[in-house]
Amino acid sequence: MKIPVIDFKSYDESRPETLSSLAGQIDDALSGLGFIAVTNIGIEPDKLEHVFNTSKAFFAMADENKRRSAYTSAEDNFGFQGMMQEHLNPARPADLKETFTMRCPFKYEASDQRWPSSEFRETVLDMYNTSMNCAFKVLRVFSAALEVERDFFVQYHTGENVTLRLLHYPSAGVDAVSPEQLGAGAHTDYGVITLLFQDDVGGLEVLDKNGVWQAVDYIENAIVINTGDLMERWTNGRYKSTRHRVQPRIGQRDRYSIAMFIDPDTATQVTVLDSCVSTDNPARFPAITAGEHILAKIRATHGNY
Repeated sequence: MKIPVIDFKSYDESRPETLSSLAGQIDDALSGLGFIAVTNIGIEPDKLEHVFNTSKAFFAMADENKRRSAYTSAEDNFGFQGMMQEHLNPARPADLKETFTMRCPFKYEASDQRWPSSEFRETVLDMYNTSMNCAFKVLRVFSAALEVERDFFVQYHTGENVTLRLLHYPSAGVDAVSPEQLGAGAHTDYGVITLLFQDDVGGLEVLDKNGVWQAVDYIENAIVINTGDLMERWTNGRYKSTRHRVQPRIGQRDRYSIAMFIDPDTATQVTVLDSCVSTDNPARFPAITAGEHILAKIRATHGNY
């Protein structure tokens, strides 16, 4: 499946008409599938390659060393989790992946022993900052599309719940794959948008409007972006929070990806926008705080954490 590709080369905050033009393209795409790909948004290939190499080096370490960075709680949402420690679909077998999750990583000092190294920390913090800048461009285009002030969405994302995640779907490590077991179980993302950086190994699938799982084509030098639950609530269902999953890689070739989850600050009140309500389309979602929604979702997928 080919998802819509939107080129941000024209983005210029000093020229509001460029944001309006991009807004029309994004509005059409996200009102359909809920997934787009963007190009020329501000992440250099060399930087991305360096982050992928850092990720591969970490996951290549012995399990004993990786466990020094172990994840301890859903409240922190920080650290390493090994194979089958997460159920993104709690009704199905555990996911066949390893992760290093970093919510608001700047609050963890360099002396925190969960950092694998100072070089690792510097690399991911730089990636976090760059990804945030890219995300803010997308959020400002959302504002143009949804008829709110330019920084309406940006103001709710100081980084408190914004999370960078390194993911590894290994080609070995279990004797057998259980029926319906996946690399990442079918799920929707929790927040506003997700930026997904992929290698050229396939595996990502999205559920189309007909209820059919479709493999997403790899697009070189593009970032896959999808809208999450809270954006669907803010837009009264206009921008979809689409279920997606990742096929396991056992017996094939390792897959690496990097996800940046742009989730609002805990106290953010998410209420359906006026521009998304009409007589024929009344508000479908009650108000909710971002924190209660996100924490409930994390706890549901992380078992004993």
